[in-house]
Amino acid sequence: MRIVTSKKFDKQFKKQTLRVKKQFRKRIEAFLSDMYDPSLNTHKLSGELQDLWSFNVTGDIRVIFDKSPKDVVLFVAIGSHSELYG
Repeated sequence: MRIVTSKKFDKQFKKQTLRVKKQFRKRIEAFLSDMYDPSLNTHKLSGELQDLWSFNVTGDIRVIFDKSPKDVVLFVAIGSHSELYG
């Protein structure tokens, strides 16, 4: 599996705290090992984002991603629940 990031994701990631960035790196290891690891709470989204998926980085920080292309996962956005879905 190969991970690519959108410009939007890159911009949002730069704004995250050091604590979130460190936790993100831990979560990526779990994600690469098993994208459905229970600690990630990976789930399919609904509504306008119905073609996308999400996983938890911290209690409130989420990553939205697209796993449609074969063997490629596109990280679309990262932010708090209210920033991403509000």
